[in-house]
Amino acid sequence: MNPDDIASYRTVVLEGCDGVGKSTLGEHLSAHHGFTMVHSPRTPDHLDLASRYRTILAWDGKILFDRCFISELVYGPLHRGRSRIDWSQAIDLAESVIERSGVLVHLTAPPAVIRRRLLSRDGEAVGLEDISALVTGYERVFATLADYTHVLTVDTSLPNVPLTG
Repeated sequence: MNPDDIASYRTVVLEGCDGVGKSTLGEHLSAHHGFTMVHSPRTPDHLDLASRYRTILAWDGKILFDRCFISELVYGPLHRGRSRIDWSQAIDLAESVIERSGVLVHLTAPPAVIRRRLLSRDGEAVGLEDISALVTGYERVFATLADYTHVLTVDTSLPNVPLTG
């Protein structure tokens, strides 16, 4: 897969656990293909998460999400015991991405590779068990979303995926 192939979409959602290459790919696509990059940090609990993403999806132009509503379906249950996005909202948002000529991109890699990247980047990383739970969580969420919309899955550990640097 050539990352530049993703540039033909008007809306791109890059998802996967920390250390998988979302920001690196997002920065490349933003710099070379005119995407407005939206990095989605943790949204305060009192804000309506689904409405936040609906508002962003109403923007004009090319939008690239470096993490968004999908991560709430993974990290929420693992870190807080629940997600602030329900499946109905997630499917609605995924369909809104597709209606905007968009694509959901599931970036993944083996847990050991992700852990090495995190250690290299941050000097610390959670254990392999935690990373494995995140990788499995993303696999399950994307398998469900794939019943409703197209999902592009990319293993960023493969040598032909230039996501480093």
